[in-house]
Amino acid sequence: MHATLPRLIDSDFPPLRRGRLETLQVNLGYLCNQQCLHCHVNASPHRKEIMRRETIDEVLAFLARSSVRTLDLTGGAPELNPDFRYLVTRAREQGVRVMDRCNLTVLAEPGQEDLADFLAAHEVEIEASLPCYLQENVDSQRGKGVHERSIAGIRRLNELGYGKPGSGLVLNLVYNPTGAFLPPPQQQLEADYRRELGQRHGVVFNHLLTITNMPIQRFGSTLISKGEFDDYMKLLKQAHRDVNLDTVMCRSLISVDWEGHVYDCDFNQMLDLPLRTGQGGKRHIRDLRAEALPGTAVVVADHCYGCTAGCGSSCYGALEEA
Repeated sequence: MHATLPRLIDSDFPPLRRGRLETLQVNLGYLCNQQCLHCHVNASPHRKEIMRRETIDEVLAFLARSSVRTLDLTGGAPELNPDFRYLVTRAREQGVRVMDRCNLTVLAEPGQEDLADFLAAHEVEIEASLPCYLQENVDSQRGKGVHERSIAGIRRLNELGYGKPGSGLVLNLVYNPTGAFLPPPQQQLEADYRRELGQRHGVVFNHLLTITNMPIQRFGSTLISKGEFDDYMKLLKQAHRDVNLDTVMCRSLISVDWEGHVYDCDFNQMLDLPLRTGQGGKRHIRDLRAEALPGTAVVVADHCYGCTAGCGSSCYGALEEA
């Protein structure tokens, strides 16, 4: 795989400083039942990195001593961590809002047959990746049969009330481009998804979130192999909008890796650019104090243009429409 950091680190991206910490995003491991072409985590069924119970307890301890009320669980497939349900249960007991970045097909994995029921029982908000409503586009990016299994997953969630008005069970779908281009406007695409998925499959959801592909890890390496990396970076830089700097997610979120080390965002985690401590080295979640973060500098590089291009991008969708 081609290294992307050397192409990104010499950057003219504007400086950023943190605001109040609102969200703790935790990567429970890089193990996944899928191996997608766009994956910035380089997750796959062959990865062995998994967060241990000891580190999960340190995450829970941080939540207990801080004012952070949103826990965003990601991977890989976060549900494949053996302690996923333990973490969700304990966090919900603390009154923390829990979000699960679900690839939908994991709901049918052996041993996960009751996963959807567990998520509903604990009122976990689901952010479900579905890069297109068309089968050919999904399967070309995520693997043969993934679209069909994803629709089956949405149907199962709908049966439990997810995506339906008044249920209190939130199901958001997540779109990312199938190539080296920016997402279309989020509201317009949401209407297309709602119409097409409803007519073709009879399924419903709450909102669609659009996310720009980052020029790092698997997607970045693919761009280099195709000779498209420089053109993609040019696209991101030309589409940069200063207004998006006010709402980029790194100003109110931190990312925790499977070993408990802390980063400004999930993308910096994948590039091994740790949260700046002022003392050198990596900071661990056990030593972190949320009140010390506001005003500190965010570590930036050229991949950050992926968050400020066009309508903006974050793990919670377009910035402009958010």
